[in-house]
Amino acid sequence: MSEKSVLKKKLIVDTAKKIFIRKGFKAVSMKDIVEACDISRGGLYLYFSDTEEIFLEVLRQEAEAAEDILSSADDASAAFDVLAAFMKAQKKEILRIRKTLAVAKLEYFSSHKGSLLQQQFDADVMHLAQLIDLGVAGEVFAPVDSQAAAENIMYVLEGLRTIALTGRVSEETIDKELMILMQGLIIEE
Repeated sequence: MSEKSVLKKKLIVDTAKKIFIRKGFKAVSMKDIVEACDISRGGLYLYFSDTEEIFLEVLRQEAEAAEDILSSADDASAAFDVLAAFMKAQKKEILRIRKTLAVAKLEYFSSHKGSLLQQQFDADVMHLAQLIDLGVAGEVFAPVDSQAAAENIMYVLEGLRTIALTGRVSEETIDKELMILMQGLIIEE
């Protein structure tokens, strides 16, 4: 793919992401994306066949970004900082839940019973468990079952997201829950 094509595809995905955030998944049409990108319909179809394909690319890029954060610890001493940065990013997302892809994801996964959501959850758990293992090996984290700890972190984060979508969750509540998760990993002296 030429550099021009790569940039055009990036424009489409970045623009579509903003539309999905604003309108959800179900209400977005190819026409919306064509108009927002100021490209021809044929130009859009060169890259994507439908809104679902575009949405899945948006999700893939988001998952890749989360993976990059969790995989950025190059040694045990960085494990705590990377986990703290991940938690901070999750808090920010939860606090601004209506300005994220959360509603679009909920709409998509409620009508597309597939394993993609489970695969993403499992990948996040795997990367968290690897990060925790790194911290345990370097005695930055207490010896814990890294798989169980990672699953617990993800379940708490998903619960906070759901509560934020369906009602109000305070910053203090998020801080308290994240602190409890972190305290479970900290070595007591």
